[in-house]
Amino acid sequence: METQQPESATSATPQDNPSITDKTGDLSKLSLNTASNNQWQNTLKQVVDILDQLPNYLGSFIDNNKQALLSVVFILSALITLKILTAILDAVNGIPLLAPIFEIIGIFYAGWFAIRYLINSESRQELSQKVNAFKQQLLG
Repeated sequence: METQQPESATSATPQDNPSITDKTGDLSKLSLNTASNNQWQNTLKQVVDILDQLPNYLGSFIDNNKQALLSVVFILSALITLKILTAILDAVNGIPLLAPIFEIIGIFYAGWFAIRYLINSESRQELSQKVNAFKQQLLG
């Protein structure tokens, strides 16, 4: 049994061995590397200039759009809070017997509220005064 070695391992080409290349090839590669290097330096300088001016751009953007940014932050925080509250309610609702207990508590509270404030006219007037006082306090 004879084993053959691949040809690429035994033969050397000028591309594989850099010492075999001719001098004109070296000069063209050098000029290409210099042009490429200049392009990279110009691109790098532009990027550094943009990053240098970034704090000024951001500062002026925030100053010009402060009200809109606050509105966006409030809306996002409300959405996040709503998502968290929904997750908490789903977790509480998953506990056995807890949801029916809360329903019974709600029914008893609604009954107490109706008996306390809605049956007598004096208590309805008292409730109306409390609601009006709250509206005045809230709205100014």
